[in-house]
Amino acid sequence: MRKIAIVGSGQAGLLAAHGLVKAGHDVTLYSDRTPEQWLNESKPTGTAARFDMALAFERELGLAFWEDAAPRGEGAQLTACAAPGNRLLTLAGRLERPFMAIDLRLQSHRWMLELEARGGKIAIEPVSVARLDQIAAENDLTIVAAGRGDLCNLFERDPARSVHTEAQRNLAMVCVTGPKLGFDGVPLLPVKFNLFAGVGEAFWVPYHHKDVGPSWNCIIEAIPGGPLDQFQGVKTGEEAVAITKRLVKELIPWDHEWFRSAELSDRHGWQVGRVVPAVRKPVGRLPSGRIVTPLGDTALSLDPIGGQGANSGNKMARNLVECVAQHGDQPFDAGWMTRTFDRFYARHGGPTDRFNNLLLAASAGVFHLLFAQYGSDGRADNTSRQQALANAFVNNFADPAHLTPILEDVGRVRAFIGQKTGRPWPLALAAGGVGVGIAQVRQRLGLSPGHPGAQAHAGGALA
Repeated sequence: MRKIAIVGSGQAGLLAAHGLVKAGHDVTLYSDRTPEQWLNESKPTGTAARFDMALAFERELGLAFWEDAAPRGEGAQLTACAAPGNRLLTLAGRLERPFMAIDLRLQSHRWMLELEARGGKIAIEPVSVARLDQIAAENDLTIVAAGRGDLCNLFERDPARSVHTEAQRNLAMVCVTGPKLGFDGVPLLPVKFNLFAGVGEAFWVPYHHKDVGPSWNCIIEAIPGGPLDQFQGVKTGEEAVAITKRLVKELIPWDHEWFRSAELSDRHGWQVGRVVPAVRKPVGRLPSGRIVTPLGDTALSLDPIGGQGANSGNKMARNLVECVAQHGDQPFDAGWMTRTFDRFYARHGGPTDRFNNLLLAASAGVFHLLFAQYGSDGRADNTSRQQALANAFVNNFADPAHLTPILEDVGRVRAFIGQKTGRPWPLALAAGGVGVGIAQVRQRLGLSPGHPGAQAHAGGALA
């Protein structure tokens, strides 16, 4: 048995705590809020959509309490726009296994109560650097899972692994009830992406809310200064929903009827802000010289564009629990902390971070694949080669190690397209391009583009 402290009661910290308690360790979790404060007085810290690989760890720990209640996302539907109002192409891809997004406030509340019931200890107090030093003196291992708060600064940014030095998007998130669970013409329950070249993204995620149950978590990712960047100075969730409605009506009119009934799910159910993507070094040194190690967003901070934050945290927590088990009774020194994080980064963190960066930059490899898959409709019985490409792209969100190395290299993307479609890649792109061209002509004529799965709103009105 090792004596281990975890600072932070978000998803990654609680999963690690449960995993370590299950392994027989003496675990104390430090939280700046009680379970009831998490549930009733907190804003959601993110959407926390998780794919099957991340959900598997929760199931193994007996923490999947919402399996029968939460909506199960079956894939993704994407509309890529050459400009606001001009729908260039669509993609509809199926996941091999469903994803789920559970309100983190509900989750932290239940998982904290469960941790105490299973023998873990919880201390409710804010933790400063000085207090962290005291905690580290009392434990064999101290883990900092405090999100992007002040304690994050204990861990140096790793310039070799961090591409960005500033936020790439201004963000807004609202939890809403009202819109139906599904979209006309889309034969699955998806996360629905709308991508606008040079402007940003908007996506709607099926969500299990703490009060209203199955509903939606909606995120706006605005390139600073662009037409989506309208949330500066927002003071209330109602105001954030009103702005989102206006943006949907003006820039995403095909989703306007679906979204017009949206209402804030609870008064705390919204956020605005920005994330500086960063990879941090896995050893933090305290004033005394004692060391601590980061977990979750404290170690790897991701823009939400790829829905990877909670997935990364789950995988990192599993990796840490496994490395503790393998370490026996040896000291948790800086070398162990570095090897533990490097093991995670090689298998999961690196591919995840690079995939996220490809999405932020709208890479050439991604657009090659989007054109080649054009014609996918997301039907379960669709065995076409275009559908296989769409499914491969969507399943990369579940495990970015699968396709990311290919997407980073245009030559490898072209070879992959040829392999999946059974035809030379120029022909596959040309076939997709013909369909895209027809849709562009239709919009010029004021008609609906006729994309697979696209709602009937005439894109030409805003083109």
